[in-house]
Amino acid sequence: MFSKAIIRPPGANYADGLTIVAPGKLDYTRALGQHTAYCEVLEACGLELTRLAADERFPDSAFVEDTAVIVRELAAGRTSAPQVILTRPGAASRIGEVESIKEPLSVFCPQLKSIHEPGTLDGGDVCEAAQHFFIGISERTNEAGAEQLAELLSGCGYTSSLVDIRNVKDLLHLKSGLAYLGDNRLVVIEALANLKEFHGYELVHVPAGEEYAANCVRINDQVLIAAGYPVFERTLRDLGYKTSVLEMSEFQKMDGGLSCLSLRF
Repeated sequence: MFSKAIIRPPGANYADGLTIVAPGKLDYTRALGQHTAYCEVLEACGLELTRLAADERFPDSAFVEDTAVIVRELAAGRTSAPQVILTRPGAASRIGEVESIKEPLSVFCPQLKSIHEPGTLDGGDVCEAAQHFFIGISERTNEAGAEQLAELLSGCGYTSSLVDIRNVKDLLHLKSGLAYLGDNRLVVIEALANLKEFHGYELVHVPAGEEYAANCVRINDQVLIAAGYPVFERTLRDLGYKTSVLEMSEFQKMDGGLSCLSLRF
């Protein structure tokens, strides 16, 4: 169960951010509207939001998930204070975002841990699956960063697996193609479905052509899903999940998804 989230709206220079796709013309006003709708759904799911100001020093800073990993020590129970691990983004232009998130995170956890050089780590490569974490090795997260995170997570009582996605075409982060729904279920795109790391889980397959929908987020009794992917949405509903469908076009253009836009804990 989540009770809080940290969000930051995109700044006016959002279109200057990084992207590996040909984004087309980005509509900033529409992006703000989509972000507002996203925040409203988080609140409807019962989350109290910490709303940060837009930060035009960093065009990608709306994607706050990449700056930190938040967990709770298993030995202390899920009601314990959150443990915060600051990341070290793999894109040089984003490293400053971590410094800007320290103060709001310190409100919830005064002692912050960090990933250090030569490690790099984006939060989008970190998928929590109950007491286990999948950590992607990608163009943004290297082995040193993943191993540092695995060690820090072990200290909190969690196990982890490293998943190399560097040869998966058009997959920026692990969570671009993977999500955990609870109930021992993983959402996977077909390019990841046969990986040994996911044996033992019930796999919910995302159909070809709807891969973007894999970046869905379960928040309490809702699963947030991007609009425009009816086959996958029907799959979730058939499994008994309540879905909240959100327009994400202006974030998809910048390689962003539903999980990227908040830090949830």
